[in-house]
Amino acid sequence: MHTAEVYDYAIVRVVPRVEREEFINAGVILSCQRSGFLQAAIALDEARLLAMDPQADIDTVHRHLAAIVAICAGEPGCGPIAQLPYRSRFHWLTARRSAIIQTSPVHTGRCADAAAALEHIMDRMVRPLP
Repeated sequence: MHTAEVYDYAIVRVVPRVEREEFINAGVILSCQRSGFLQAAIALDEARLLAMDPQADIDTVHRHLAAIVAICAGEPGCGPIAQLPYRSRFHWLTARRSAIIQTSPVHTGRCADAAAALEHIMDRMVRPLP
């Protein structure tokens, strides 16, 4: 039987026009310190993004979102940030910034399976409702 572990997560937001402070949820970054889990999942709804900003550069947004996934995975081609310890990467990724890609405040939860918790949060907060 698995015991519940504490995890932290933040919602990844795309803010196409920062001055308007409008955003769409595009992913989740989840970190579980006890198990050493750090992973991001992304699901960009391009139609919603273009409805908010018809001039949005979809390719650039996809590149930035993919970089979050790669940094979480610690991929070597992602520079020095990707080589930091996983908790440092989580804190760097979730730091407040005024850019097209932002994150929500960090929230905490408990789970027995961090990967399943990530999918659950994606379903609740990011993916279109059924």
